[in-house]
Amino acid sequence: MPVTCKEDKRHLMAQVAGELDHHGARSVMEELDRRIDQARPRELTLDLSGLTFTDSSGIAVLLRTYRRMAQSQGSMRVVNTPAQAGKVFKAAGLERIIRFE
Repeated sequence: MPVTCKEDKRHLMAQVAGELDHHGARSVMEELDRRIDQARPRELTLDLSGLTFTDSSGIAVLLRTYRRMAQSQGSMRVVNTPAQAGKVFKAAGLERIIRFE
């Protein structure tokens, strides 16, 4: 599962593409962890425009990433969420915790 990251000062933009299921979730989490440790961003924007499918593994990725950013007093927002993923995240109640735009 490809994760493409761009840094601008203390802002990290991460784009996720492909299927975010139990096969790809671990590699996405590891890459996001690595980039957060490296960049130490104040804000993370997670762009899901390239996401073609997600299941509960996507929920775990978003929650873990949100917690990582909160631990470092940073913020996180999710943009360009596809319809299928939006239904999964809404059913889990993530919009009460994470900022979706």
